[in-house]
Amino acid sequence: MKKILFISTAIFCKTAFCQEATIEIDSASKIIINKNIYGHFAEHLGRCIYDGFYRNGKIRMDIVEAMRKIHLPLLRWPGGCFADNYHWRDGVGPKAKRPGKVNIMWGMLPEDNSFGTTEFLELCSLIGCEPYMAGNVGTGSPEELESWEEYCNYSGESELAALRKTNGHPEPYHVRYWGIGNESWGCGGRMTPETYAQKFKTFANYLKEYPGSPISRIASGAENDDYNWTEYMMSHISPRWMQGIGVHYYTSIDDTRGPSAATDFGEKQYFNSLRNALIIDEIVSKHSAIMDKYDPQKKIALIVDEWGIVTSKEDAPDFFYQQNSLRDALMAALTLNIFDNHCERVRMANLAQTVNVLQSLVLTRGDSMVLTPTYYVFDLYKVHQNAKWIPIKVQSPNYDFNYQTIPAINASASIDSNGAMHISLVNLDLTHEIPITIHLNEWIASKISGQILTSDKFNDVNTFIEPYKVIIRSFSDFRKDGKILTVNMPSKSVVVLEIK
Repeated sequence: MKKILFISTAIFCKTAFCQEATIEIDSASKIIINKNIYGHFAEHLGRCIYDGFYRNGKIRMDIVEAMRKIHLPLLRWPGGCFADNYHWRDGVGPKAKRPGKVNIMWGMLPEDNSFGTTEFLELCSLIGCEPYMAGNVGTGSPEELESWEEYCNYSGESELAALRKTNGHPEPYHVRYWGIGNESWGCGGRMTPETYAQKFKTFANYLKEYPGSPISRIASGAENDDYNWTEYMMSHISPRWMQGIGVHYYTSIDDTRGPSAATDFGEKQYFNSLRNALIIDEIVSKHSAIMDKYDPQKKIALIVDEWGIVTSKEDAPDFFYQQNSLRDALMAALTLNIFDNHCERVRMANLAQTVNVLQSLVLTRGDSMVLTPTYYVFDLYKVHQNAKWIPIKVQSPNYDFNYQTIPAINASASIDSNGAMHISLVNLDLTHEIPITIHLNEWIASKISGQILTSDKFNDVNTFIEPYKVIIRSFSDFRKDGKILTVNMPSKSVVVLEIK
């Protein structure tokens, strides 16, 4: 028997603002929210790798511990645009013998290749996450990508397996996820879908599975709403060769970018950023609809390889370094809710980027580290990883600004392996608390707890001077009366409830 839960407007209001909101939750779903929806992305760009994950020739263990805490499931590397000019052999073997190169994609800066395959896979091992390798199609060859896979995954006797052993790793790495190019419509080669589809077939043909090392081949997908790209790829490539196809979407702020754009903004920029972030729901829905025509069994995953908000400029050497505010955390939370609710097709997503670049989880300065508000969203939402998805229907009051409207409430829900339900709620309204009533119906709730992420101002940030301004706190502004749970949802906040 299905358990049906209803969330509706509370029957009382603490303020003059009171509008109807309803969420209907069906707890009978058996679809799993793939943990890789909570993946991340690290590129040789700005200070993400060097002076980020990797400092003074060592992996930073403070960052590793922070990633462990949020159960980071997957990390994509080495790019990004950098991937299609990266040759993996430059980054293996003794560091003193690795060739110095020029990073032509990002500022013509020196690249000493001291962080390569060995270091990246060690980083993933320390974190406990799966690696996702982005292969070079732009300036590489099928042989180069195939040899990289053999180096990583072959357990038998060969020149490349022997090289891996010489470099300190006797056993295969068993890398599952392999991207065939990156943004091939843009920095990865300026290709048409017709040209890329043929290249993909050739590269995929030589990317074989070695014994004990199953792989997923991920195609470079569309930019934003380029549905023609997805249509062509899906109509010309079989699921036998393509296990995933990407899409990239970055949220804009509709204003000039600059050093102050991440923190010095008003309600106009706040509203526009969240409005633009919500567009990902339409983009994912329309790409998924195209995929459903050719792959109704959903064998091919939609992979949101790169997503996040962009407020900074492409200025060397700190390319795309930007602060991270409560606004950005709200954007991350609503986006993850959208991915959760599309988990039948979306089975991986990677926030750009993990450290010091774009909507990062971590900012560093020398040996110091600060966790951003977005980091704490991933900490709150880790309960959804590999949990059973609960379909929901949301009717929300509006958040209105300057004759424009977006839904104020955004949500997703799941049941974990221990039988606990988690409901993640986002209130985007800048000033109004929204009271919500949860009708528990047949759900037995012997214990209810909550956590919240919010702050006094929408542009509040964590700094090296004040690192704990925007952090998770306990939330208890709810009450249970029989089968009714009433929650008072604060303005500009993220709340995650656990119901046992």
